[in-house]
Amino acid sequence: MGKDGKAKESSKGKGKQASGGGSDEKGKGKSGKADGLGTCTYVKARHILCEKQGKINEAYKKLQDGWLSNGDKVPPAEFAKVAAEYSECPSGKKGGDLGFFPRGKMAGPFQEVAFNTPVGATSAPFKSTHGYHIILAEGRKN
Repeated sequence: MGKDGKAKESSKGKGKQASGGGSDEKGKGKSGKADGLGTCTYVKARHILCEKQGKINEAYKKLQDGWLSNGDKVPPAEFAKVAAEYSECPSGKKGGDLGFFPRGKMAGPFQEVAFNTPVGATSAPFKSTHGYHIILAEGRKN
């Protein structure tokens, strides 16, 4: 039972952070067309990439303490500062800015989270084949 409880707990946590949160928003996108979730062709995003989960959690805590815990959105300039400090991706030097990218360009979980995070919102930390990420969605276009 302990094993099952732990397994459920960890899948639940991962689900909430990665695809679980995404599918909730995907549903909203289909019914409330105004936000354009799940239907746009391009998304503009910034991200923070860390190889280690501890480091991404530290970066996320910084974002939480400054904005997210108050229900505020993280300003792109502030997200960029955290990205410059924590991100191990070359884009970190540009504040994590990835610009606009089309569907199909990024790896599975990254694309899913990027296209399902509402504009102006910050994703919870999630794992991809490249490491751990946090995404700030900045815009959408078709």
